[in-house]
Amino acid sequence: MGKHTLFTIVGILLLINSALSQEQKKLRLEDFIVENTFKSESIDEIKSMNDDDYFTTLENNRSIVKYSYRTGEAIDTLFNLSDINECPVQSITAYSFSNDEERILIETKKEKIYRHSYTAENYVWDQYTETLYPVSEYGPQQVASFSPNGERVAFVRDNNIFIKTIRFGTEQQVTFDGKKNEIINGIPDWVYEEEFAYTQAYAWSPDSKMLAFVKFDESEVPEFSIPMYKGLSPEMEENSLYPGTMTFKYPKAGEKNSDVSVHVYNIKTRATIKMDTGEDTDIYIPKIVWEPTGNDLGILKLNRRQNEFVLLYANPYTGLTRTVITEKNKRFIDENFLKFFTYLDDNEHFVIMSERDGWSHLYLYKNNGFFSKQLTSGNFDVTGFYGFDTKKELFYYQAARKSPMQREVYSVSLDGKKEECLSENAGVNRAVFSSGFKYLVNFFSSTDTPPAITINSTRNKKVRVLEDNTELKVKMDEYILPQKEFFTFNTSDGTPLNGYMLKPSFFDETTQYPVVIYQYSGPKSQEVMNRWEMDWHWFLAEQGYVVACVDPRGTDARGEDFRKCTYMQLGKQESDDMVEAARHLCGLPFTDERNMAIWGWSYGGFMTALCMEKGGDLFKAGVSVAPVTNWRFYDSVYTERYMRKPSENPDGYDDNSPISNPEGITGNLLIIHGTADDNVHAQNTYEFAEALVQAGIPFDMHLYTNRNHSIYGGNTRMHLYRKIFNYFESHLK
Repeated sequence: MGKHTLFTIVGILLLINSALSQEQKKLRLEDFIVENTFKSESIDEIKSMNDDDYFTTLENNRSIVKYSYRTGEAIDTLFNLSDINECPVQSITAYSFSNDEERILIETKKEKIYRHSYTAENYVWDQYTETLYPVSEYGPQQVASFSPNGERVAFVRDNNIFIKTIRFGTEQQVTFDGKKNEIINGIPDWVYEEEFAYTQAYAWSPDSKMLAFVKFDESEVPEFSIPMYKGLSPEMEENSLYPGTMTFKYPKAGEKNSDVSVHVYNIKTRATIKMDTGEDTDIYIPKIVWEPTGNDLGILKLNRRQNEFVLLYANPYTGLTRTVITEKNKRFIDENFLKFFTYLDDNEHFVIMSERDGWSHLYLYKNNGFFSKQLTSGNFDVTGFYGFDTKKELFYYQAARKSPMQREVYSVSLDGKKEECLSENAGVNRAVFSSGFKYLVNFFSSTDTPPAITINSTRNKKVRVLEDNTELKVKMDEYILPQKEFFTFNTSDGTPLNGYMLKPSFFDETTQYPVVIYQYSGPKSQEVMNRWEMDWHWFLAEQGYVVACVDPRGTDARGEDFRKCTYMQLGKQESDDMVEAARHLCGLPFTDERNMAIWGWSYGGFMTALCMEKGGDLFKAGVSVAPVTNWRFYDSVYTERYMRKPSENPDGYDDNSPISNPEGITGNLLIIHGTADDNVHAQNTYEFAEALVQAGIPFDMHLYTNRNHSIYGGNTRMHLYRKIFNYFESHLK
């Protein structure tokens, strides 16, 4: 072969590659913020049926379809709005079955209240009579649920509890003292909902004869008011000339919380008895659950510092209580202790998740409180508990066993002799099990693999693929995409920290690129994981930036000491680590140390401000979205869990507050906040801005009218991300 022939072939190949490159699309900001171009397909919530062979899903918000685990094929449509003449329901937002699966509770017209709470209109569908009727005709409801025998539906309306008897169509009012911003029955107040992810504060007894509930007296909790303007999308005409106000009870750190009490209502006698939860009223009751026999009501109680948990058993007829177990921690008890507290189907045991050996593990107790055994052990964290198969005597759980950046699904036998990994792929796995643990639906993704959903048997055999996102993979091939790489570096004291970076597709080792660090950094959070994700940072990388992310100390899946070393001094260790991460990145040959920025949202916004103060000239720019600027301004439950009350730890609150040391900021700072943020109040930004002004520090600020902590609605999100992008373009290039 001659030289000319070789050059011709090489030239043709280059032309082909060039043509292919030209055919590939470039990423746009709209792909991520508006159009969801790279949205992965999933499956709506899977509900396993009693027979262990079938599951149901909600499809197109109009029909409930029954599927076979074994074949993955649709077997039957259990409910379809199109089949109902003059149907009062236009779309379904959620549904649930009665225990015998003869009735379905249909939810529609959902109206959001706070992060998790909402009102809705509920209907009951009787599968045998094929009739649909409303739960109530007197207004929308909250947290509607069937009684265990399926004969009644409990719900909350206007802070009071009601019970609908399906057979007779009667509506029985249980409480009468509910009043906005004063008394709440059966649903939590704002801070419980936000910090304990707790929306239903009532529980049916196993025999359906009693209803236990928590009453929140928030009459003495300080109020917080937010001005509301006319705005657009939505437009509030009533505020056209004079702003309205949104006023609600919000206990800031150290302030008065709701007084909580537990009550049991007897449906037959209509009598309500108060349970004895002790003399200390400054407590939390984030969960109530009936002991399986129904003889006792389990009350999970935390002290205000959240470092002592007590399980009380209450006699529902007398209100007398006794202590069953107590758990203490020198710092605080992780919220997973509450989340995964589970009575087993053998009706003899319950499981807790505790950090008593320095790692998060599962422990087994008799229902009477006698300790049985530790179920899992080792230098790894259990991150989820799925349940217990009484036939095979196997416990199922999720853990970060192979790496803190991964999650696997495991089983362990009751005697501890047999342990098996049920997820075969390296990445992030989670499972939804069938009712009898015959099958599991495995949700998997990794950095290189979009979400894949498979049906597996618990014998560790793949049965069927439900979704592999083939269309998304094909679509990704149409675009020029940056590559994600993981890295680890050691801090000055030798602590290894995990991170990832996105490099532009045209990356050249001999070129130096501006760097944008994204982080969240909050307690027990985790951004650096081997999971599939594509967000606007992919667009940012393709504009010629190296985008990096690091998980500092205080983040998850590396044991209790790593997770809780930030106790009493939120922000100090995390910001020290992030400044060291920035210095590490500055030392790489392909980064431009003169053009580095940092940004984050919420806790990440707090960290952005703090890092710019500590890092000085290291950061040329920063964007702080909805930041906490002093933990005195944030809610009691979250803040005191990590910081105790301000009166107990004043230096911890002030030493690491961005308001205290604004003089350290030398870079360009943009602060963004929604004016109607009910979570991290705009007060944080206003007070920080004043501190910057008085210190003579120039900064930029942008407010979004009537927007909450998520800052969305209409064109808001696109405007926000375009502003952040333009800020980096203006100051780093």
